[in-house]
Amino acid sequence: MGGPSTLPEVGPFLSRLFADADLIPLGRLQSYLGPLISRRRTPKIQAQYAAIGGGSPIRKWSEHQAAEMCAILDARHPESAPHKPYLAFRYADPLTEEMYTRLLADGFGKQGRAVAFTQYPQYSCSTTGSSLNELWKWRTRLEGKEPEGGGVQWSVIDRWPTHPGLVEAFAQNIEAQLATYPEEIRNDVILIFSAHSLPMSVVNRGDTYPSEVASTVSAIMTRLHPRKNPHRLSWQSQVGPSAWLGAQTSDTVTAYVKKGHRNMILIPVAFTSDHIETLFELDQEVVHEARQLGGDGVTRAGSLNGSRVFIEALADVAGAHLRGGEACSRQMAMRCQGCKSERCLEQKRFFVNARKGGGGEDVVVVR
Repeated sequence: MGGPSTLPEVGPFLSRLFADADLIPLGRLQSYLGPLISRRRTPKIQAQYAAIGGGSPIRKWSEHQAAEMCAILDARHPESAPHKPYLAFRYADPLTEEMYTRLLADGFGKQGRAVAFTQYPQYSCSTTGSSLNELWKWRTRLEGKEPEGGGVQWSVIDRWPTHPGLVEAFAQNIEAQLATYPEEIRNDVILIFSAHSLPMSVVNRGDTYPSEVASTVSAIMTRLHPRKNPHRLSWQSQVGPSAWLGAQTSDTVTAYVKKGHRNMILIPVAFTSDHIETLFELDQEVVHEARQLGGDGVTRAGSLNGSRVFIEALADVAGAHLRGGEACSRQMAMRCQGCKSERCLEQKRFFVNARKGGGGEDVVVVR
């Protein structure tokens, strides 16, 4: 997905976001409503980015994570080195088109191997699926359907919701935050796992995201044993009047504070770095509002950002993929029960049938 690094980038970022029917389906009026909504929301969202320092830190953290991961891969897997990271965002710079153009300029169009590694641990058609649709689109436009010389040889890491390293990184951040509470109340602190919500129209057609997020939460709670803190999974960042997956994080926290629960930890469980959803929505809205109501013990666990455990997990996921020989997961080969998108069908056919070849490895980080 990405995020605007500066305030002038907010408008173009929102324009691309609301134009994406995979993420925010607006029906036949998408081309009209998308630009209208983005223009109206730009001043408000610019103010939010100004409140967190003038832009999203997601590019900084993504570049750091990717570079460190590739350094680990070079050391662990010299047979496939060098591993070169490229960053591609869906709605912000560097866009997929820019990444693909650089990829070809660097010589990977002659059967160079590339791995599209989603940084969404839990798969959704609206996030990873949308990013892969965009990647497939630019592959076709820039290389053609049957490129001379074979073209870039793609494979995909499309989901990794219960990887032990990911679970460990989340668990360590939760334990660090729990340690800030007095010992006598520590086991009673409620853990609120918060993930980005989805429109119910996406959920109802069979998107696997809710179940994959739940599997991450379950794995984290298993890792935290013998701690038995009460916990809930909630959803944030609803946009517009249509029905979205709930309960919403803000409503959840408010309801528990009003019921007398003053101590909670918010855990951004579907995000791999800080951005506006953590730094503004959770920190400056949800936590602030909770404390105004008397929830002075409502805090947030740190994001993964530069966690060495997390970066080691990225390298482990990528290394296993490079050794495994699969073009993508078996899950990715299946369409959602209610999917009618021909673009999704063609994209899946391409990546499922992709064949690997070429020389050194090229790891592409797709947000």
